[in-house]
Amino acid sequence: QVQLVESGGGSVQSGGSLRLSCAASGYTRHMAWFRQAPGKERERVATIDNDSSTTYADSVKGRFSISRDNAKNTLYLQMNSLKPEDTAMYYCAARRSWEQNYNYWGQGTQVTVSS
Repeated sequence: QVQLVESGGGSVQSGGSLRLSCAASGYTRHMAWFRQAPGKERERVATIDNDSSTTYADSVKGRFSISRDNAKNTLYLQMNSLKPEDTAMYYCAARRSWEQNYNYWGQGTQVTVSS
Protein backbone atom coordinates (compact mmCIF):
# COMPACT_ATOMS: atom_id res chain seq x y z
CA GLN A 1 0.00 0.00 0.00
CA VAL A 2 1.31 3.42 -0.97
CA GLN A 3 0.71 6.37 1.33
CA LEU A 4 1.62 9.93 0.42
CA VAL A 5 1.46 13.00 2.65
CA GLU A 6 2.29 16.45 1.27
CA SER A 7 3.42 19.48 3.22
CA GLY A 8 5.10 22.82 2.65
CA GLY A 9 2.39 24.76 0.87
CA GLY A 10 1.51 28.30 1.79
CA SER A 11 1.15 31.85 0.60
CA VAL A 12 4.00 33.74 -1.04
CA GLN A 13 4.44 36.85 -3.12
CA SER A 14 5.28 36.73 -6.79
CA GLY A 15 8.97 35.98 -7.28
CA GLY A 16 9.20 34.05 -4.05
CA SER A 17 10.06 30.43 -3.38
CA LEU A 18 8.52 27.43 -1.66
CA ARG A 19 9.60 23.83 -1.19
CA LEU A 20 6.97 21.14 -1.10
CA SER A 21 7.61 17.80 0.56
CA CYS A 22 5.87 14.47 0.17
CA ALA A 23 6.47 11.81 2.80
CA ALA A 24 6.01 8.46 1.11
CA SER A 25 5.64 4.85 2.14
CA GLY A 26 5.24 1.74 0.04
CA TYR A 27 6.17 1.44 -3.63
CA THR A 28 7.48 4.86 -4.67
CA ARG A 29 9.86 4.38 -7.58
CA HIS A 30 7.91 6.48 -10.04
CA MET A 31 6.64 9.71 -8.58
CA ALA A 32 5.29 13.03 -9.71
CA TRP A 33 3.86 16.36 -8.69
CA PHE A 34 0.56 17.51 -10.16
CA ARG A 35 -1.42 20.67 -9.61
CA GLN A 36 -4.97 21.79 -10.13
CA ALA A 37 -6.30 25.31 -10.01
CA PRO A 38 -10.02 26.07 -9.55
CA GLY A 39 -11.87 25.61 -12.81
CA LYS A 40 -8.84 24.16 -14.59
CA GLU A 41 -7.75 20.67 -15.52
CA ARG A 42 -5.17 18.86 -13.49
CA GLU A 43 -1.65 19.48 -14.81
CA ARG A 44 1.37 17.23 -14.42
CA VAL A 45 4.13 19.51 -13.14
CA ALA A 46 7.15 17.22 -12.82
CA THR A 47 8.07 13.56 -12.67
CA ILE A 48 10.99 11.55 -11.32
CA ASP A 49 11.68 7.88 -11.93
CA ASN A 50 13.73 5.28 -10.09
CA ASP A 51 16.79 6.14 -12.20
CA SER A 52 16.34 9.79 -11.12
CA SER A 53 15.43 10.92 -14.62
CA THR A 54 13.09 13.90 -14.52
CA THR A 55 10.56 15.65 -16.72
CA TYR A 56 8.92 19.05 -16.36
CA ALA A 57 5.93 20.85 -17.76
CA ASP A 58 6.95 23.69 -20.07
CA SER A 59 5.23 26.14 -17.73
CA VAL A 60 7.67 25.39 -14.89
CA LYS A 61 10.92 24.53 -16.68
CA GLY A 62 13.83 26.48 -15.27
CA ARG A 63 11.88 27.47 -12.16
CA PHE A 64 10.88 24.21 -10.47
CA SER A 65 13.05 21.27 -9.50
CA ILE A 66 11.88 17.80 -8.46
CA SER A 67 14.11 15.63 -6.31
CA ARG A 68 13.95 12.75 -3.86
CA ASP A 69 15.74 11.57 -0.75
CA ASN A 70 15.49 7.80 -0.80
CA ALA A 71 16.88 7.46 2.73
CA LYS A 72 14.01 9.59 4.03
CA ASN A 73 11.44 8.30 1.52
CA THR A 74 10.63 11.89 0.72
CA LEU A 75 9.87 13.63 -2.55
CA TYR A 76 10.48 17.36 -2.97
CA LEU A 77 9.44 20.12 -5.32
CA GLN A 78 11.55 23.26 -5.10
CA MET A 79 9.62 26.13 -6.62
CA ASN A 80 11.43 29.36 -7.43
CA SER A 81 10.39 32.56 -9.20
CA LEU A 82 6.78 31.79 -8.38
CA LYS A 83 4.05 33.47 -10.40
CA PRO A 84 0.37 34.07 -9.61
CA GLU A 85 -0.50 31.47 -12.25
CA ASP A 86 1.29 28.86 -10.12
CA THR A 87 -1.51 29.16 -7.58
CA ALA A 88 -3.11 25.74 -7.22
CA MET A 89 -3.53 22.69 -5.05
CA TYR A 90 -0.40 20.60 -5.46
CA TYR A 91 -0.55 16.82 -5.24
CA CYS A 92 2.11 14.17 -4.88
CA ALA A 93 1.46 10.99 -6.86
CA ALA A 94 3.05 7.61 -7.46
CA ARG A 95 2.67 4.73 -9.92
CA ARG A 96 4.09 1.26 -10.22
CA SER A 97 6.44 0.35 -13.07
CA TRP A 98 3.77 -1.55 -14.96
CA GLU A 99 1.15 1.16 -14.58
CA GLN A 100 0.79 3.99 -17.07
CA ASN A 101 -1.28 6.18 -14.80
CA TYR A 102 -0.47 7.56 -11.38
CA ASN A 103 -2.86 5.69 -9.14
CA TYR A 104 -1.71 6.76 -5.69
CA TRP A 105 -2.33 10.29 -4.47
CA GLY A 106 -1.75 12.47 -1.46
CA GLN A 107 -4.35 14.83 -0.01
CA GLY A 108 -2.76 17.92 -1.55
CA THR A 109 -1.19 21.11 -0.27
CA GLN A 110 -2.31 24.60 -1.29
CA VAL A 111 0.08 27.06 -2.90
CA THR A 112 -1.07 30.66 -3.31
CA VAL A 113 1.05 33.26 -5.09
CA SER A 114 0.00 36.88 -4.87
CA SER A 115 1.06 39.61 -7.26
